[in-house]
Amino acid sequence: MIKIENIQIYNLQNAVYSARNAYMSWDKSDTILDGSNNLGNNDLNLAKSLIMAGPSHSKFLRQIFVNMDITAPLYFWKEADTYKVGTVANSCSTMHTLQKYPITIDSFSFDNIDPDKIIYENHHGGYFIKDFIEGTIEDCEKLRQLYLSTKDKNYWRALIQILPSGWNQKRTWTANYAVLRNIVETRSTHKLTEWLEFLQIIKKLPYGEELLT
Repeated sequence: MIKIENIQIYNLQNAVYSARNAYMSWDKSDTILDGSNNLGNNDLNLAKSLIMAGPSHSKFLRQIFVNMDITAPLYFWKEADTYKVGTVANSCSTMHTLQKYPITIDSFSFDNIDPDKIIYENHHGGYFIKDFIEGTIEDCEKLRQLYLSTKDKNYWRALIQILPSGWNQKRTWTANYAVLRNIVETRSTHKLTEWLEFLQIIKKLPYGEELLT
């Protein structure tokens, strides 16, 4: 599961306009610098040609900033940390908030699996993936309640250590178009569906098809 909200784009026009600094070709710009995300055809063509020339020529992409709220499981964030260069994230703190709310199945991403897939069978019957998931969530909730009632940090520490990586965490994530282009190039065939959904959002950003894909 991944949810992306409140997307904002900054400095797109100025970033592309500044790409003309090298040859002082500002007179060829046909973008009205009104603070929107609209580019003139000349400037868009320049941007595309600079991208085709390689990263050293498309530095302007680093100056197009993107801000969004992303709610995703910890296993997604672990991989997203690969793209630390040029990114900032403010997250809802697991350290401070984990014990505040009941731990239920809605707190996790357990999608795209078959909960009725059997793990093993014995003379008592079958043990299924859903049994494992439900048992783990119940254990986490018991530890949370024990910590709240006793304030014994052993329970809290145990909860932090066994918390499944499917735990959903919200982060306000800031990056730039150069980072997003790198993500498109390296994650387009990834087996995590969260990345594929993320890429679909990226392609819908202003000039996503032209500048990012």
